Amino acid sequence: MKFGTFLFQTQPASIAAIARKAEELGFESLWIPEHIILPVKYRSPYPYAKDGRMPAPPDVPLHDPLLALAYVAGITTRIKLATGVYVVPIRNAITTAKAVASLDVLSGGRFIFGVGIGWLEEEFEAVGMSFKDRALRTREYLELMKSLWTQDDPAYRGKTVGIEGFKFMPKPVQKPHPPVVFGGNTEPSLKRAARLGDGWYGIAASIDAARGDIARLREHERALGRKLPLELTVSPRLGSALTTDHVKQLADLGVERVLIGAGPATRDAIEGMEKFAAEVMMKL
Repeated sequence: MKFGTFLFQTQPASIAAIARKAEELGFESLWIPEHIILPVKYRSPYPYAKDGRMPAPPDVPLHDPLLALAYVAGITTRIKLATGVYVVPIRNAITTAKAVASLDVLSGGRFIFGVGIGWLEEEFEAVGMSFKDRALRTREYLELMKSLWTQDDPAYRGKTVGIEGFKFMPKPVQKPHPPVVFGGNTEPSLKRAARLGDGWYGIAASIDAARGDIARLREHERALGRKLPLELTVSPRLGSALTTDHVKQLADLGVERVLIGAGPATRDAIEGMEKFAAEVMMKL
């Protein structure tokens, strides 16, 4: 089992402390959430809370995730760097492809591209991007990005985006490209992951919830005739401390990476990582 944690810190010293401690303790990856801009009031339901509200205020300081991870890449050597998750259709596909390739090169091939289609319609409206066709644009944007990352003479033509007659450099270090990990627990998001992704990232309120999501995901894989199964990443939100028994149950479900929460307070986050490493990671 691989273990990752989250980077909620925003100041350079705090980011460095969390990243270096996570690497020292043997965490495999560091995941960063993101939003470009948050509305003070919103009607869009947050899909991972019963009340439909985000667990953060609109003035929470969120960095551009790729810039923050580039900073982390410069102060670490082994830990993988992941977006959890990056809203693909709210940005230009070519500039995203460039940033991803650059980050993968500068980190020595340590980037994991966690992606999603987005849920916050007000955010799309604020930056002038369409919300209704975001699923189609996500698929086409990623297909375009893969062409840019893997082809000497990239060519792609979709309904919403296309490219031909251009060169694109640098190419990512990882071949054919950094792993694309789709987030989401809804039926469309599971099907999307099975069709387009290298991995899946889900939030689970219980082990049974994870079991159900994974069973549905495997059904989509079989229906699509997928040859290689998705790598499964789960962030358990159980309402209690994660134990070795929980991790073993997740492993039995085929989960290969578990993400543990770490709060924004640097000292609390470090203590939480140290406690989890001693009580769970070192006993498996």
